[in-house]
Amino acid sequence: MAEPAVTSAPPVVAEAGWTPCSPFPELEGRRSFISGGASGSRFRIAYFKRESDGHLVGRAWFGPETEGPPGHAHGGAVAAVLDEALGATAWVNGHKVVVARLATDFRHMVPLGTDAIIDTWIHRVEGRKIFTHGRLTDDSGRVLAEGHAICVLLADEHFERFRKERERRQAARHHHHSTT
Repeated sequence: MAEPAVTSAPPVVAEAGWTPCSPFPELEGRRSFISGGASGSRFRIAYFKRESDGHLVGRAWFGPETEGPPGHAHGGAVAAVLDEALGATAWVNGHKVVVARLATDFRHMVPLGTDAIIDTWIHRVEGRKIFTHGRLTDDSGRVLAEGHAICVLLADEHFERFRKERERRQAARHHHHSTT
């Protein structure tokens, strides 16, 4: 039996009590391996704050470019979505971090075209370390994957250096395009 063709992301369906949010406002306009627009055939991610408990929640669509085992998302694609979401939950709570350690438990294979529910939260804070937990579930509530991350706070100087480097690359690209 042939797998159904998966060509585009479904429209985002927010649950009641979810407020749209952008976990990375300081990084708006950047290219991202995971989150981006609703076009394309790799991922589509939309984030929200859940009013009842303050968790960062969302929807993650796994398109045909995430394929690993036939008809299913690659484990690396699932882990990448958890990586971003676990870091994002720290960011949305005021902690500018990078994920230093990621542990992923795969519970069920993720069929291509799945529009999984993301649920992430901060487990605890110890100095510069932010411990986050989260899970991906399908619409029936079945856990597809769970993740735990140790995130490390970055100093503001890191972001200034990253901003200057991005501006330098953009200027170089612009110069290259204007001379060709």
